[in-house]
Amino acid sequence: MKTILFACVHNAGRSQMAAALFNRLAGPAKARAISAGTEPGARVHPEVVAAMLELGVDLSSARPRLLTDELARGAAALVTMGCGEACPHVPGLARDDWPLDDPKGQPIERVREIRDDIEARVIRLVASLDAGR
Repeated sequence: MKTILFACVHNAGRSQMAAALFNRLAGPAKARAISAGTEPGARVHPEVVAAMLELGVDLSSARPRLLTDELARGAAALVTMGCGEACPHVPGLARDDWPLDDPKGQPIERVREIRDDIEARVIRLVASLDAGR
């Protein structure tokens, strides 16, 4: 089973959405996703929780967590979320960066656009890994 690590700075928006959507679409025996951040926030952004609930995904109990060597060690790939120079780098781990706006403080319409962009990217990633349900 492959583990995909989605990471951003605060682990309170984009990476949380990506991991949740990946785990919803991937076959659990084939792949799973985790998310983390280099400077974890206190909570997942409320606007992100609201946008994900519209898809039936409840992130209200999700908590941002620190990107550690231990988490990274078990991953097959790292997907960062448009955080530029602040994006984490894990030596030896394949990395892809998705240039996505931060949903924090954005109107719900914009958060939906970011969520839908993430979902489309996750669908392509799951297909490329042949990891669908």
